[in-house]
Amino acid sequence: MSPNSKGRMLLNEKTFRDLGSGFVVVKKNNKFREKLFKKTDFPKIKTIPKYLNKSWGRGKFVMPSPLEVNALMKKVPKGKLTTINEIRKKLAKKYKTTTACPIVTGVFSWIVAGAAKEDIQDGKKNITPYWRTLKSDGKINLKYPGGIPFQKKKLINEKHKITKRGKNHFVENFENKLVKL
Repeated sequence: MSPNSKGRMLLNEKTFRDLGSGFVVVKKNNKFREKLFKKTDFPKIKTIPKYLNKSWGRGKFVMPSPLEVNALMKKVPKGKLTTINEIRKKLAKKYKTTTACPIVTGVFSWIVAGAAKEDIQDGKKNITPYWRTLKSDGKINLKYPGGIPFQKKKLINEKHKITKRGKNHFVENFENKLVKL
């Protein structure tokens, strides 16, 4: 949307849709939010394939729904942290499985983060604090929206100390700040 010479806002067809009644409704591009709330056949429980027994263990694994990952990420209060592995442990316990799929859980955490960023852009206040979900070694997730600079700023504002090792950024003593999900 941009103003014309008379100061009126011009409507961008991609952003707005005319309902034929003179009213204009915002049609936003919320692809992550759509993915988060899309009807899926998750959760799924499957048998761990033999070739993964060494890294995942034996038994069953759960592939959670994106909304379950969102609910767990949303539980992390200001000043506290969690990791993808902590989320996976909680999901495995809930479903009485050996583990939760690291790939599906990781992808869904990325979708949650993208949806939260869309919520921020839309001016919503109660958003999922995705910057509080770290990789298993305390590393800040480069793939989350805003990258390292955004997450680093949010974490520092919550009194966490960030260190850089090589190209990666880590939260110091993150283990002492993990919340029980």
